Amino acid sequence: MKLRIADILREKKLTQKELAAQIKMSEVGLSQRLNGNPTKNTLEKIAAALDVTVTELFEQPAKYEISCPHCGKPIKVSAG
Repeated sequence: MKLRIADILREKKLTQKELAAQIKMSEVGLSQRLNGNPTKNTLEKIAAALDVTVTELFEQPAKYEISCPHCGKPIKVSAG
């Protein structure tokens, strides 16, 4: 799942540097975690600082759509 933290920062008119300061982390450290595999604790801190839930930090898949595991393109799925 893709993180949408950059989108939320834009919506709230904040920079990654400001977010890093709010959660008491270096900008480089935050960037490394966001580009790698952030821990639950880091995601909880980010969510609290941005006043959103942890699940809102992730892109939600479109209804009835999955991604191809090989190319990543969306595949529409119909029920029935």
